[in-house]
Amino acid sequence: MSLRERAYESFTQHLLDRDLAPGQFVSQRELVELTGYPLGAVREMIPRLESDGLIRTVPHRGLQIAHVDMDLIRNAFQLRLLVEREAVAHFAQTAPAERIEALREAHLRVRALAERDVTPELNQKAQQLDWDLHDEMVASLGNALITDIYRVNSIKIRLIRTEDTRMLPELVVSVMDEHLALIEALAIRDKAASVAALEAHVESAKRRVVRV
Repeated sequence: MSLRERAYESFTQHLLDRDLAPGQFVSQRELVELTGYPLGAVREMIPRLESDGLIRTVPHRGLQIAHVDMDLIRNAFQLRLLVEREAVAHFAQTAPAERIEALREAHLRVRALAERDVTPELNQKAQQLDWDLHDEMVASLGNALITDIYRVNSIKIRLIRTEDTRMLPELVVSVMDEHLALIEALAIRDKAASVAALEAHVESAKRRVVRV
């Protein structure tokens, strides 16, 4: 990877780690300190960040991290559904049976542990399990353009999420149940049921964001 690409990866990781807040203004020098990469690499990554919609340049003020508003929420979740509907329908037909069973077992283990006690470690494991399933389904399409678009949109989805919409301890069981409903549909190769389960899961996440 070039220094520009490494700086980009560092920036997006800090964004996901919430070291940067939506709407926050930062300077190029601050990005140098944050990412640990030289000013040249930071300057080179800025056009890509702007193209991805993760920052924007505001005259006389500097660089502003993407601001979370209803337009961003609506657009990001709409794009997520467009991509994931296609991905889950494909996954239902192509995923190996042993992989679907492994996903089922992983979710059941996390759910069983969560019914007793949701430790910070288990909470993080559940969150990663959630993200990984969606990423795996999209990756199964084998389309690099779609995967890249989805990756950037996923960053925006995670940027949108507040304390109320991340994987909170009390949400672990319900999210695992939503995933298990999807996995059951995948196991019987039912595309329509898989898409319906996915839509219900994504709509649940969106409701938490807009607090419906």
